[in-house]
Amino acid sequence: MSIYWNALIVDPMTNILLSIYAVLGNFGIAIILFTILIRVATSPLMAKQIKSSQKMQEINKSKEWLEIQTKYKGDREKLSAEQMKLYQSLGYNPMGGCLPTLIQFPVIIGLYQSITHAMAASPMQLLPLTNSIYPFLSETFARMHITFLIPIDQYFLGMNLGQPYWTPLLNTGIEIPILAIIVGLTTYVQSKLTVMPSADPQSSQMNSMMTLYMPIFLGYITMNYASGLAIYFITTNLVGIGQYAMLGKVNWRNVVPFLPSKPEIEAPKSIVAKSKPRTTKPKTETSKKTAK
Repeated sequence: MSIYWNALIVDPMTNILLSIYAVLGNFGIAIILFTILIRVATSPLMAKQIKSSQKMQEINKSKEWLEIQTKYKGDREKLSAEQMKLYQSLGYNPMGGCLPTLIQFPVIIGLYQSITHAMAASPMQLLPLTNSIYPFLSETFARMHITFLIPIDQYFLGMNLGQPYWTPLLNTGIEIPILAIIVGLTTYVQSKLTVMPSADPQSSQMNSMMTLYMPIFLGYITMNYASGLAIYFITTNLVGIGQYAMLGKVNWRNVVPFLPSKPEIEAPKSIVAKSKPRTTKPKTETSKKTAK
């Protein structure tokens, strides 16, 4: 399984990353540019996910769903069955919001692995990295007289991208994981800005937990693993915020509560009536005479 995963996901990404590095000559900038390219390429999936989430919010506020919740409050099985019937009548697929996320997930994992794969330092790591470079790229690099490709120069802004980065705190002799702090903050801000409100208490609680735990988890990874991954995390967080902002979906009040709130658009009273095609009334005898 890992052979197919490397051949289809990790190796192509690694070769693209190395090609960017070969042109720019700076691995830190190559990571930033490569991350931006991947996020832009997957932006249609993100837009589809946002659209599906908005549809879900509209259904949760609809008259039909509120009536179903009230009628079958004590019967979870019947409630779920009626919920699926409502989805079918509206042509809504609840997996439509999950599918883009499932497609993006292997891309994100592959991007992560390609960066760690390219930052090989020991001879045992350099051998598989060298073997994973496509022959036509090796020939192209040779014709371009590019001899600095492997091993990669891992220094960027004074940091060794292959090692965790801790910076001294003034003259106190104390070192702090500055990159881990930035990763945690940007992850938290992105989560708060892009979270979609949910009428379901369980979904709302899960969103709150993810908003709290993900910054801690990614910050911990950054403290203990290569700082090149921190560059990737920070870049993908900032690009994600920018993409949501361009789509007008960023909720700044989640981070800055004192900002003035936008007037909420009243939810439609009946989505079913809204979704039904309009029918033209048959002409009456009076209207036919008038037309003549």
